[in-house]
Amino acid sequence: MLPLKDTIPTRRFPVLTVAFIAANVAVWLLVQDAGVEPGFSQSLVDLAYRPCEVDGACADRGESWPVNAFAAMFMHGDWLHLGGNMLFLWIFGNNIEDELGRVRFVVFYLAGGLAATALQTLVVLNWGSGDEATLPNVGASGAIAAVLGGYIVLHPRSLILTWIAPIFFVPIPAFLYLGIWFVLQLVSGGSLLTSPETGGGVAYFAHIGGFVFGLLTVKLFHAGRSQEHAW
Repeated sequence: MLPLKDTIPTRRFPVLTVAFIAANVAVWLLVQDAGVEPGFSQSLVDLAYRPCEVDGACADRGESWPVNAFAAMFMHGDWLHLGGNMLFLWIFGNNIEDELGRVRFVVFYLAGGLAATALQTLVVLNWGSGDEATLPNVGASGAIAAVLGGYIVLHPRSLILTWIAPIFFVPIPAFLYLGIWFVLQLVSGGSLLTSPETGGGVAYFAHIGGFVFGLLTVKLFHAGRSQEHAW
């Protein structure tokens, strides 16, 4: 089920959402060489986050792990990974930026990404395999999951125009669409714990951590917010 648009108009142009999208695309093209070797591999060595660096089970490569945890939020594995994440960020991020204001949105987005990384790291180091802990973790999906969690709280009845292959276009309430998405992350994450070979390289617990962060904190970020004030 691919989201195409929502029904909530924004009051102002989503400058920061566009800036985050541009930053992700720029990192992919200029730092990761658009996935072309050897530049792509070197960027993973220098900047990708690996959970094993946190407890010293593997040595830092390139930058230190706190720097990598931040940088990895702007890196991606391939064109499809980048395109899917940016589509979700555009559809849902503009409304969260509109609701929170630009400064709060930046803090919310980045904190959500770090919360996602924290849960993924906790699960992998305590219940994952040693090989999983050494895998490079990249992607904006944890931060975007926080946006999704915030969206389901602030706009649960918004309609999401959804493409259901091969030819169906269906408006689905946000609480249902995002609820299904979250349940799928829980099921996939649980399957990964019991059958690690089924993971397919997806950091499901980062998605879960980001979404829960958004659910629990978006009202705090929104508190006292003046709807007429852009920042």
